[in-house]
Amino acid sequence: MNWLAEGFGVLALVINFIGYRQNNADSYRIVSALALACLSVHFFMLGAMAAGIVLAIGVVRNFVALRWQGPVVLWVFVLANLAFMLWEWFWLQHEWPLFVAYASSLIFTVGSIRLNNATLIRKWFILAEILGLIYAVLVGSVSGLLFNIVNLSSISAKLWQDGRALRKQMDTKETTQKPRPPQQ
Repeated sequence: MNWLAEGFGVLALVINFIGYRQNNADSYRIVSALALACLSVHFFMLGAMAAGIVLAIGVVRNFVALRWQGPVVLWVFVLANLAFMLWEWFWLQHEWPLFVAYASSLIFTVGSIRLNNATLIRKWFILAEILGLIYAVLVGSVSGLLFNIVNLSSISAKLWQDGRALRKQMDTKETTQKPRPPQQ
């Protein structure tokens, strides 16, 4: 086991945990970028180039999103992902797991730049995290595996919490409405 690489992975996990507690989107983007940078180093040290690249793209994406969002930014990052994926596949001749990493990255890219509904973003990010989990297993990343499990747990808990609050709100609304008198 590469202890230095796993150390960067654990550091990413801790920083990302702090990121989830930020109160505004820009603070989250900054802290998340630091976590992604640590995780990128982790994967590069393991020789998992696809994850290293997509996470580095994510770092840049988070900092760019502090200032700019919109279709041009989206397409720049989608094209960057596709260009690096094709470069790895055709020129470097890396193996098929790279497609798992890039699929996850594309979901995160589109979700973080184009979607505005937090619940919808979380639902799409579950798929991206599952793909990240699969990739971590394929390349033997213990920290990557833990990172994705923690993120999946956090997203799932938040979706459950939001759903529960919505059901409670609807139940309260139904019980506070007075019945209408029968019409004649």
